[in-house]
Amino acid sequence: MVKRYFIPALIVLAFIACRSSYKTVIHCSDENALRITGSNFYQTVASWQWKARDSFAVEEILKGNIPGFMKKFAPVETSFTDSTGQTHHATFYVTPDYLCIGTNDDWARIPLTPMAAQKIADSFSCFLPTKFMVDAIYQQAKVKLAPVPMYAFRDSSVTMWQHHLIIEGQRKGRKGLIAGIKKDVVISGKISRDAKPNRVAIYGWHQPDGKPIQPLYTGHVNWYADYSHGIRLVYRTIIVDGKKMDYMDILKHPLLHQLLCNEEWCDCFGYKY
Repeated sequence: MVKRYFIPALIVLAFIACRSSYKTVIHCSDENALRITGSNFYQTVASWQWKARDSFAVEEILKGNIPGFMKKFAPVETSFTDSTGQTHHATFYVTPDYLCIGTNDDWARIPLTPMAAQKIADSFSCFLPTKFMVDAIYQQAKVKLAPVPMYAFRDSSVTMWQHHLIIEGQRKGRKGLIAGIKKDVVISGKISRDAKPNRVAIYGWHQPDGKPIQPLYTGHVNWYADYSHGIRLVYRTIIVDGKKMDYMDILKHPLLHQLLCNEEWCDCFGYKY
C-alpha cells in the first residue's frame, strides 16, 4: 500500500485528489522571525497557571510554530461489514504525534484544555478523535511506547516538561506515528450526558497489551489539563469507499458512522468543545 500524507493548513489547504497527498502553505508574518523552542516554551510558562499557558500555546501554534515533522499527517484505516455483506473502508489522517511547539531540533508536547484544542483544530480544518479512532490509531502506530504515570504536581508545567523528556528517552529517536504515550482528549456524547456541566472527555493511554489505562472519562472540569493529556488532530476530510466525505456527514450517517465511532449513533455528531 502506498502511504499517503498531508500537511495541515493555516489558511490554504489544497486537496489534490481523493487518494493523493494533501498540500498546503503555512503563512507566518515573518518566516525568518525567531521561533520559540520547546524548552523555551516551558521555561517561560514554568510558573504560569493553565489559562495563560493555554493562550500562549494557542498563539504560538496558530503562528505555525510547530516542528516540521508535525506538518505531515499519517493515514489510519478503518472498515466494517454491513448487514448485506458489503465492506466499507475509511482512511482518515492524523498528526503523527500529539500537538507540540518548537523546531525539529528543540520541540515539546503541550497538553491543552479542550477549548484551546478545539480552537486549533478549527483553524487547521481538523477535529478531535473519538475513542474508536484512538484505538485504531494505537493499533496502526509504528512506535508504541508504554505509559509512564507521574503522581506529583500533575497539572504543572514542570511536570508536563518532565513527562515529555521521559517519552523522548523511551522513543530513542524512532520516527513514525506514535501512540501509548498520552490520554487523548476526545469528542463524545458522554459529555452532554454528564450530570455536571463543562466536562472534558479523555480516553486511552494504551498499555503494551493494547488495553487502555483510561476508560472514557468525563470526571474533570473542562479547564483541567495535566501532563498525561494529549491533543491529536484529525483532518476533517476523510476517504470513504474511495470518495471524500466530511467527518460530520460520516458521524451523522446511520450506517457509515461505524467507521469513526462505536458509541450510539449520532452520539458524537455535532459535538464541539
